[in-house]
Amino acid sequence: MSRLPSVTGRDPRAGFRAERECAASVPQGLLKAARKSGQLNLSGRNLSEVPQCVWRINVDIPEGANQNLSFNATERWWEQTDLTKLIISNNKLQSLADDLRLLPALTVLDIHDNQLTSLPSAIRELENLQRLNVSHNKLKMLPEEITNLKNMKALYLQHNELTCIPEGFSQLSNLEDLDLSNNRLTTVPASFSSLSSVLRLNLSSNLLKSLPAEISRMKRLKHLDCNSNLLETVPSELAGMESLELLYLRRNKLRFLPQFPSCRLLKELHVGENQIEKLGAEHLKHLNSILVLDLRDNKLKSVPDEISLLQSLERLDLSNNDISSLPCSLGNLHLKFLALEGNPLRTIRREIIAVSKGTQEVLKYLRSKIKDDGLNQSDSVTETAMTLPSASRVNVHAITTLKILDHSDKQTTLIPDEVFDAVKSNIITSVNFSKNHLCEIPKRIIELKEMVSDVNLSFNKLSFISLELCMLQKLTFLDLRNNFLNSLPEEMESLSRLQTINLSFNRFKILPEVLYRISTLEAILISNNQVGSVDPQKMKMMENLTTLDLQNNDLLQIPPELGNCVNLRTLLLDGNPFRVPRAAILMKGTAAILEYLRDRIPT
Repeated sequence: MSRLPSVTGRDPRAGFRAERECAASVPQGLLKAARKSGQLNLSGRNLSEVPQCVWRINVDIPEGANQNLSFNATERWWEQTDLTKLIISNNKLQSLADDLRLLPALTVLDIHDNQLTSLPSAIRELENLQRLNVSHNKLKMLPEEITNLKNMKALYLQHNELTCIPEGFSQLSNLEDLDLSNNRLTTVPASFSSLSSVLRLNLSSNLLKSLPAEISRMKRLKHLDCNSNLLETVPSELAGMESLELLYLRRNKLRFLPQFPSCRLLKELHVGENQIEKLGAEHLKHLNSILVLDLRDNKLKSVPDEISLLQSLERLDLSNNDISSLPCSLGNLHLKFLALEGNPLRTIRREIIAVSKGTQEVLKYLRSKIKDDGLNQSDSVTETAMTLPSASRVNVHAITTLKILDHSDKQTTLIPDEVFDAVKSNIITSVNFSKNHLCEIPKRIIELKEMVSDVNLSFNKLSFISLELCMLQKLTFLDLRNNFLNSLPEEMESLSRLQTINLSFNRFKILPEVLYRISTLEAILISNNQVGSVDPQKMKMMENLTTLDLQNNDLLQIPPELGNCVNLRTLLLDGNPFRVPRAAILMKGTAAILEYLRDRIPT
């Protein structure tokens, strides 16, 4: 690229003076590298103002150029690149000079985490700007001139003090990502409907009492976040947003759940912590693609049978409602996570609902109610007596009807052979040997390697994992809570279908390396151990991981790069000795934690 033309009437010595004056705050090596790469990173340098040599980097002749005219091919300053990327985040800037206009080639300007109260009107000159990050400042208003930035694709304004959006904002027709969260907005302009390219809109943590119906015209919108506002209703037109995939309406004042007849791509609906009283068939019948449904902390009294229509549903949170019974058809869903705590359920025993039992136990119970309606209990006893002389020690009903091999809560150190013998030709999908005194995994478990998908060995005395367990090729759920484990064998990598592993209350000091190599993992629960570190780079490669529970460990710091694990939906970090993120950030939930961490990645 060619250099900018020289400014008429400019003092030819101004550049030399400017470079000498700013040498103390900006090393000359950085400026030299920036002239070659077009990128300059001055984050975290305690700057209270931007040095003149930075604004003038495109117009001033570099110091030393007049002293040596024999430039080689790599040092010919007149051919070097204009600045396209400027990062001055995490400083103490209170204002930006109008000299900002001297950098018209900028495509990226990152000034997050400063003390800016306003932006200069000269920002209108940055016509090539595509990405502007002004988050975590003290902006009370935006200049009208920002609407001149027609090439803007990403605009981050979260964590400021904005009370309104300037007229003409809708002119940013190329905008794809807009974050206005954690401000003081009371309304959203109807003109937002003209932001036809926006894919992601974050309006969470404002003071919005309503949304304009016109928002439904944002036809490309995939991700809409309106968490933590004052919404009492949402416009019915929202139901027509055909591209919508993620909708967050947590922590509002909604009394009714919207219907979504046209939102056939909707994958996640989060309406927890509202005042919703009814969940009807009409709310569910169009949610063909839904994967996550969050209804926690509402006032629901029942769940309709039509819940079974949601065949794609993977995560359902019904905790802390007024639900007294569940439809048995819920057991036919392929849920990976079901939360029911805090409901006055009368039809399911409390110990089955307990978190420690897990989702699969509840679903199996509900399925058994479907199968066993009208089952005569005496028939079950007769069958047991006829099958085994020691029937009292083997739950044959569980084997034949529920496909569970259950020998739990026996306080035994060994699983008797007769337990495995009872399987015979039956199909077994689940093994429950929890609450015993097992010091090793029974070797005969390998006999089930072609069929078992769910193994519970929690509350035992296991100090190592045998290779037999690593040969259960269909294993998807493994519960090893409350044992004496401090490592896992490398051979566990062969568990190529494993989705959930629970290692809580053991003796791990690091996250076992082998877990990073099990690409199918969706949930790692390793709370209440002594874990001191995690590898964010390896974790980022775990594309299916959505839940990571690291509560009550020994983490002294959380690596900022963990924020790049954007697939995480649940990240639990409470009870560790690190100082940042602070408790206030942790309380805001996973999305806020990940954003906080990403903002602090050195660039």
